[in-house]
Amino acid sequence: MKAKADSVLKEAVSKGDVPGVVAAATDAKGTTYEAGFGKRILGEAADMTPDTVAWIASMTKAVTGAAAMQLVERGKLSLDGPAKAVIPALGDCVVLESFDPAGKPRTRKARRDITLRHLLTHTAGFAYDIWKPEIGKYMEAMEVPGIISCQDKALTLPLLFEPGERWEYGINIDWAGKMVEAVSGQRLGQYMHDNILGPLGMDSTAFRISDAMRGRLAKIHHRGGDGRLTADPALELPQEPEFEMGGGGLYSTAGDYLKFVRMMLNQGRSDKGQAVLKPETIELMSKNAMGNSKVTLLKTAAPPFSNDAEFFPGMDKSWGLSFMINNEDAPTGRTAGSLAWAGLANTYYWIDQKKGVGGVYVTQILPFADVKSLPLFYAFESAVYGK
Repeated sequence: MKAKADSVLKEAVSKGDVPGVVAAATDAKGTTYEAGFGKRILGEAADMTPDTVAWIASMTKAVTGAAAMQLVERGKLSLDGPAKAVIPALGDCVVLESFDPAGKPRTRKARRDITLRHLLTHTAGFAYDIWKPEIGKYMEAMEVPGIISCQDKALTLPLLFEPGERWEYGINIDWAGKMVEAVSGQRLGQYMHDNILGPLGMDSTAFRISDAMRGRLAKIHHRGGDGRLTADPALELPQEPEFEMGGGGLYSTAGDYLKFVRMMLNQGRSDKGQAVLKPETIELMSKNAMGNSKVTLLKTAAPPFSNDAEFFPGMDKSWGLSFMINNEDAPTGRTAGSLAWAGLANTYYWIDQKKGVGGVYVTQILPFADVKSLPLFYAFESAVYGK
């Protein structure tokens, strides 16, 4: 497995498909593979090593989901009670219906209450402007900043449909992070540190890039229309944010995130046996939690940031409490019922509880679902399974 994984990753770097890559795999007992190849910043000397720090973007969502589910366990949050009881603003949500001739939005009050379940399953009605042009139009008309500004006003978006109606990927888990803060009395990063990151030994994972993390930081690269990669040293999330973005704000390493993956393989326990979540909570998070709704293609409305994106096109996919679930066996070797998701800059992970295998893959490239990086992730995963 090591020889095959090394080979596919080295070849991709040597061909210039990716500037640098770190990949790691685990079983329930411990790390089975970990390696880095290429450079943190194209054209510079620093190697992409296993301890390289990267923006993991929406891989943050699973950690925020775990934080919320801890508070469900403790009776401080309810999965199915009205979220407005915790965050009153969630009781004032409107549904976007159209735009008037002047380009101003026409909205109406939502008829159903949003719940934490809706937020964790992306069925509340929120969306991202990257994949929904009408949200971009609303943001322009109402002067709403983008989510990566980490400004509170970025969360003042309308719904596209009634809560619970269908799946639509969006700012839902940022609101779930706000719920964690409201009932814990802590900033989200501090709550995570005390209750998840610390117990799991994830000491290179945070919203704020520490000096120790910055010395190992990879930079994001953009792939142009000609296929060439250019480093963007300036692209970084605000380090003094108005809110810590539970939907996409964490920086981490492949090895750190692998500890979270392993916790999900070990019924909620850390490597040292500490209970982070109850086994029954892990089971609940790992099952379809949105009824008959399905995960669908993310059609790009912002090509610099994302290509059209869908994992295993044509395969039936649902959503648990903060994870995508593939409902059929995947060609990589991943078992039906496994959990997975990704980060915007082409970071990916999967958790196969039936086979007791998981993995993390880290590059720093935009747009999402990169034409070279996503196939390389699949090739790495296939190598882990001996495919």
